[in-house]
Amino acid sequence: MPAPLLFSLGAAAALALFGSAVWASTKVKGDRAFGEYLSSECVTCHQISGRVVGGVPAIVGIEAESFVALMESYKNKVRENQVMQTIASKFNDEEIAALAVYFESVKPKR
Repeated sequence: MPAPLLFSLGAAAALALFGSAVWASTKVKGDRAFGEYLSSECVTCHQISGRVVGGVPAIVGIEAESFVALMESYKNKVRENQVMQTIASKFNDEEIAALAVYFESVKPKR
């Protein structure tokens, strides 16, 4: 098989595996009020309105499972961003779950 096709098949297999893992995941359980309390550091850069300012992405309204996955990828240095790696490493699993539940509950202002 040509190399591009092998890569495409490998990427498709990884996506299918990842997709099924996400589909099978349980709903994130976290303390919303605790997440709101912890969110002050996050909203220093990420706008609580949901607006994208200066290239800093919106995190309000994001699905809790996606938020947890993103934070874990920064914490484990899979995603590159020195600031986010430092911040994510400060939070334990309970705190990340609480933040995830809180930010999922906040609806962007249009």
